[in-house]
Amino acid sequence: MDDELSSPQNSEPSRWQSLLQRSNKWVRRLRPFSIIILSAFVGAILYNIFFPPPTPMSQDNVDESIAEAMASATPPQPYSALVYQTILPSLVFIQTGQQGGEDEEDGIGIGSGVVVNESGAILTALHVVENANSIDVVFADGTHTTAVLATAQPENDIAILLPTQLPEILVPAILGNPNRMRIGDEAFAVGNPLGLVGSMSAGVISGFDRSIPIGNENGRLEGLIQFDTAVNPGNSGGPLLNRHGQVVGIVTALANPSEQNFFVGIGFAVPIGTAIAAGGGAPGY
Repeated sequence: MDDELSSPQNSEPSRWQSLLQRSNKWVRRLRPFSIIILSAFVGAILYNIFFPPPTPMSQDNVDESIAEAMASATPPQPYSALVYQTILPSLVFIQTGQQGGEDEEDGIGIGSGVVVNESGAILTALHVVENANSIDVVFADGTHTTAVLATAQPENDIAILLPTQLPEILVPAILGNPNRMRIGDEAFAVGNPLGLVGSMSAGVISGFDRSIPIGNENGRLEGLIQFDTAVNPGNSGGPLLNRHGQVVGIVTALANPSEQNFFVGIGFAVPIGTAIAAGGGAPGY
């Protein structure tokens, strides 16, 4: 009887129960991994919904992106261009007539000047207009008129001219402070070298408090600004400018070891403070 109770037929439910228990154990063990896999799957679906893949760029999009990149790489306008735009309305072209002696022909001289006040006073170098029989000036807007020598300061080679007629729009230059400049600072000269109207050159300040001889006598110009900005005959009387377009000096001379009057790398300017002191006899000062 006992053998019959322990027969395979009677133990079949026990085996199924054992298998079921073991299956439940595996399910419990695999449940955390199932949750992780399901979460990753759901996360991938949600990511694609909220962060769809980028749309491929068309050729037009590529061209537009290239154009924007090139525009952003365009450098800002250089200081020299801003300086020129600032000073040009105040620049004056000067032409003089000089009567020659018995054995000499009448001469014509050219130079530069700059308007320095609301009365239209023109600051220039004295040697530009000295001994002239006539002085003609041309303003930036094309106004052509005569001028008279109002004040002369030979010890600093500075002159003040008063035009007979003012232009409709008068733009005095902004005066700067050369005492705030240092050797190596940018320096710009705008004038009419060799008759080339409205020319500009750029360089740096090379030194201060320079002294050079003038004329055939023992006179000297003192306290000059030295610069390496290119200047030539015709620049005399024109403005020397800082990077802000402010006048810091009046071009007066160039150093040249030869007898030929051309630029070799050293120019001189009268500081604007010294030059403007010559305006004591001109209106507006």
